[in-house]
Amino acid sequence: MKRIVRPALAIGLLASLTLTSACTVRPLYSSAPATSGGTATMAGELASIAIKPVTTREAQQVRNHLTFLFYGGAAEPASPAYTLSLSVSSKIDVAASIQQTTEDEEPTAKTVTMVGRYWLLAADGTQVAAGRRQITSSYDIPSQEFAALRAERDAQDRAARELAELLRLAVAQDLASR
Repeated sequence: MKRIVRPALAIGLLASLTLTSACTVRPLYSSAPATSGGTATMAGELASIAIKPVTTREAQQVRNHLTFLFYGGAAEPASPAYTLSLSVSSKIDVAASIQQTTEDEEPTAKTVTMVGRYWLLAADGTQVAAGRRQITSSYDIPSQEFAALRAERDAQDRAARELAELLRLAVAQDLASR
């Protein structure tokens, strides 16, 4: 009986190894063969993307973080291989409120929800990818008015930073799947 099981196990193991060898899974930021015969990294691909100007404060914060993530402090590419268009919107919702003894309800916590949409275009104008990402950032509302405004601004800035990270990952995944 053992002689029958061992060949069956060996055949199953051989089949699984054969299927696994055809797998093309690799880390997103690893070096990959380029079409020119050299090697291209994902950082190089991201550095070849020009980000179009935006008009709102929230979108500008996301764009600023994306430019740093894509170029690492360097200038935008002179002749980009891709162009990225952004659209960012933001919404503030009350998360918690305290019941006062009077009829007033005073909010004590809010959330900022920031939504980013992107369109990645090749140099010839064809759309390579598009997507949508969303992030939520919570904050407490202190009783002082200036501190409350500052807390809201800090939450928006934090959401913009995190949204830029999500957008960078989404664009990298889109480029890797091409």
